[in-house]
Amino acid sequence: MSVTEGKKPIRCAWTGDWAHVDPLLVSYHDREWGVPTHDDRKLFEFLVLEGMQAGLSWLTVLRKREHFRKAFAGFDPEKVARFDARKMQALLRDEGIIRNRMKIEAAVWNAQALLSAREEFGSFDAFIWRFVGGVTIHHSWRTPQQLPAETVESAAMSRELRKRGFAFVGPTICYAFMQAVGMVNDHTIDCFRWRELAERTDP
Repeated sequence: MSVTEGKKPIRCAWTGDWAHVDPLLVSYHDREWGVPTHDDRKLFEFLVLEGMQAGLSWLTVLRKREHFRKAFAGFDPEKVARFDARKMQALLRDEGIIRNRMKIEAAVWNAQALLSAREEFGSFDAFIWRFVGGVTIHHSWRTPQQLPAETVESAAMSRELRKRGFAFVGPTICYAFMQAVGMVNDHTIDCFRWRELAERTDP
């Protein structure tokens, strides 16, 4: 069922608590979550934001997202990789973002590690999508309770990223990243987006 057919679409249950008060979460669910993403800058954005989200709600991150983009140079990994101590101190004073020293430092380290992976594999996209064989894994979850917190693939990704100098990339964060960038389709099968994404012809 399409959202344009005039009927209220069925969405993943995690949108339910906020759908009536914050359209930001609904828009994210309908337009971004689970869409296969192959742009290095966009992949870096989600890697940073998923790390920032640890211990917080995703809605908190979404509400700060535009400010994050300004603070982190549009999530250009080449620019973020050059952030020095003075820049990081400025970020710690920036009320528009999540002011956590370890998370801010991790974003810079991850930019540097991403550039190294890009040099080796040609793109971060080529490197990161190897963990699902280059194509989206379409799950068929019927209830939210079935969704795992981590998988064999996210654990393997976490180990490799840590080995390469990435930080805030535990298996759970890696799985949330995989869900966000469409490496897995974790919409429940009653959600209108599950079928839309399953019928896509791109990876």
